[in-house]
Amino acid sequence: MKNACFLIAAAALLVLAGCAKSPSVSVDFTRGDLQVSENGRFLVHADGTPFFYMGDTAWELFHRLNREEAEQYLENRRAKRFTVIQAVALAELDGLNKPNAYGDRPLLDNDPQKPWTTPGSDPSDSLSYDYWDHVDWILGRAEEKGLFIGLLPTWGDKVVAIWGIGPVVFNEKNARVYGEWLGKRYGSRPNIIWILGGDRPPVHEGKDYMPIWRAMAEGIRSADKRHLMTYHIWGEHSSSGFLHNEPWLDFNMIQTGHGTLDMHNYDFIEKDYRLEPVKPTLDGESAYEDHAVSWDPKNGWFDEYDVRRGAYWALFAGGLGHTYGCHPVWQMMDQGRQPITGARHSWHEVLDLPGAFQMTHVRALMESRPMTVRIPDQTLIEGDPGEGADHVRATRGEDYAFVYVPTGRVLNVRLGVLSGEKLRATWYDPRTGKASKIGVFENRGEKAFDPPGEPGEGNDWVLVLDDVKAGYRAPGK
Repeated sequence: MKNACFLIAAAALLVLAGCAKSPSVSVDFTRGDLQVSENGRFLVHADGTPFFYMGDTAWELFHRLNREEAEQYLENRRAKRFTVIQAVALAELDGLNKPNAYGDRPLLDNDPQKPWTTPGSDPSDSLSYDYWDHVDWILGRAEEKGLFIGLLPTWGDKVVAIWGIGPVVFNEKNARVYGEWLGKRYGSRPNIIWILGGDRPPVHEGKDYMPIWRAMAEGIRSADKRHLMTYHIWGEHSSSGFLHNEPWLDFNMIQTGHGTLDMHNYDFIEKDYRLEPVKPTLDGESAYEDHAVSWDPKNGWFDEYDVRRGAYWALFAGGLGHTYGCHPVWQMMDQGRQPITGARHSWHEVLDLPGAFQMTHVRALMESRPMTVRIPDQTLIEGDPGEGADHVRATRGEDYAFVYVPTGRVLNVRLGVLSGEKLRATWYDPRTGKASKIGVFENRGEKAFDPPGEPGEGNDWVLVLDDVKAGYRAPGK
């Protein structure tokens, strides 16, 4: 439901005057900074409270949206219980040379050692309100709504020359200076997760760009030791392939991308999960909703089924969280802008697509059971877990289990793995978040579970098994 602040024509005045604080926040920052859990698999707050990374991809947020639009977008994502917004300081779409919504650019002479700042930060004064003041304003609004910003210092095209896109402006020296400047400016904010990279590998065609990224990371770390850091790599790769042993890399990020239907992102998660030293991992860019499959409309478009299936597959394979994305939203597509890779709607039109709503149910399910004890466990599945769209995925704690069946087929489950003499079984609907009781069963042997509806793609369900004595509430509650 849209925030009342922008339901009326006077939205701009209300926002600038100070919109009433959101009725509830997505994340409680009083629980302390994020850190890696003791078992190395998840993220937790300083007080030990588990943190669920439910990300959204908004790469052009700082570059293309004005304050009123940013307010609309952030409030929409807060209401859907996202926890992290991934956005880029030096943006992808000509972010150095094309000014932001207020006519400002981020760097003097495109020099990373010269952030373009002016005295003052009054939004009503165009001379004092500069590019970085606008970034500050958005970060502040996100903080008030309980949203982390997964902050990319730059899109990767400013470091790595691929596809003729750039301009490349970074070297080791200025990357460290720029990183230190960012660390000093934003290190005191509670809602930052650093994401280096930006759709680029650190090594390409025999050229090693790692010293530049390492210098940027070290520059940030010299001024900001409190916030976690990861790396966004290009499609169908994980940061672990190049950077797993980098001391500044706190958790791995995968981009499985948009190249194919039924992308087996669980394989990428599994591979990272087995690495030593142990580090958390997640799919930080999977198939975007409303994106043409393999960039060609002739192949069809990824829909809500594709994006929610990718989320459950990745999480049940051991992901610390998951990032959703919508094709017109990441680029903030609107009238007068050139569509990137076939975007067919404006960002305003797609904020409430079904897949975005259904991420709420993903988070609700994962947080309704102890998160940091959860492990992937395919041994719960009797028989062939299937391939492609039919692949079944299982995860469990000591006294509960989730099994995702993407095509509504009969599921044979091995019991006796969880604690307790009796198990309560429930179907969780990933479309609506509703739970339907199945019954209570002896915790031994093998049992077949038949999901509601007819088998087929789109009729996906999560089977939830609970030790009766654990006393859990309904899944998602």
